[in-house]
Amino acid sequence: MRNPIPELLDEMLRECADDDGGELHDEIPELAEADPDRFAIALCTADGTVYATGDAEHRFTIQSISKPLVYALALADRGLEKVLEHVGVEPSGDAFHEISLEPSGRPRNPMINVGAVTTHSLVGDPAWSLAERDERVRAGLSAFAGRELEIDEAVFESERSVASHTLALAYLSHSQGKLDGEPHDAVDGYIRQCSMLVDVRDLAVMAMTLANGGRNPITGEQVVPVWACTQALSVMATCGMYDAAGDWMSRVGIPAKSGVAGGVLGALPGQIGAGAFSPRLDDVGTSVRGARAFARMSTELGLHLMHAPEVATHVLYGVVEPDTDGDGVREVQLQGTMHFAAAEAALRELEGLPDDRSPVVLDLTRVVSASAIGRRLLTEAVERMRADGRDVRVADPDGVLGTRA
Repeated sequence: MRNPIPELLDEMLRECADDDGGELHDEIPELAEADPDRFAIALCTADGTVYATGDAEHRFTIQSISKPLVYALALADRGLEKVLEHVGVEPSGDAFHEISLEPSGRPRNPMINVGAVTTHSLVGDPAWSLAERDERVRAGLSAFAGRELEIDEAVFESERSVASHTLALAYLSHSQGKLDGEPHDAVDGYIRQCSMLVDVRDLAVMAMTLANGGRNPITGEQVVPVWACTQALSVMATCGMYDAAGDWMSRVGIPAKSGVAGGVLGALPGQIGAGAFSPRLDDVGTSVRGARAFARMSTELGLHLMHAPEVATHVLYGVVEPDTDGDGVREVQLQGTMHFAAAEAALRELEGLPDDRSPVVLDLTRVVSASAIGRRLLTEAVERMRADGRDVRVADPDGVLGTRA
């Protein structure tokens, strides 16, 4: 059988490629020289399979797409409380380069430029030099991508030559006691972070690493802790698309981050990582074709975050009632993924079993995985039934519940 997914992506590319709207980003001179017709889309699955179409080999600078990834690195290095002392998490409703500070002087979130520069200064140890912090960021973003990333020096110098506004934001954050270190160093490091070269495959793998709890699906490396990914994805969902974040989340429903070079990264927890690239931008700085591609993926692939699959209502595969001519065992067969809602549905099934003292087999053969709370609830259910005097056995060939049951 020939896998239909590549053809599906090819079709999306063709149908979105006829949109010539938008303009190249001209505030950074080097980006104004980009080929406006480049277009690529990529998907990465939880097992590291990557699908790509279009100009997938073309590399471009990551720009603001680096922000949620570097935020995750800062969280891993300094901890949540320390990072929250310096950068907030509330949507700003402002464009990416606006002065957007809380009354305390804290940048509203790490996705706007003033928050991103402040976040960059929180990566690594406070005593580190500019070079050490730069290398931590480069190595961290490389770990997200699963390959060594390089800096586009031409874009770095071009962006640095027009960085007066960003530098002013850094001094403003520094004056409020929120930016660690020297503003010039923080801005240089931030621009270098934005100048790393990636392609759409890299974006898809980076996104899947976020969506996979920080574990790179190709290398297997745990890049950042699970909790740091949860925090970064939450802020990306509410703030990643700046003053269009609400429209994006309601229409597309995939936590995402855009960059002014034309890239878009989207991460749907537990499902896919996605990347798109096309240099023409809309009024809020997002790739016009990239946004269309993500909207198509959301609709056609059923990827809207709020379109939850009905797993909890289908947790029960079946109940095999006791055979009076056999061993008298009642078998309760569960299926799917045991998160809280699914485990709660399973508990009600177990709670409703007839109190006839028949031995019970809890069959987890068809259960593919369980969250911590799912394991806890099912294990406690088994222990409580045993405490009530029932003979309960667990068929758990894949060790879903561990050893307690």
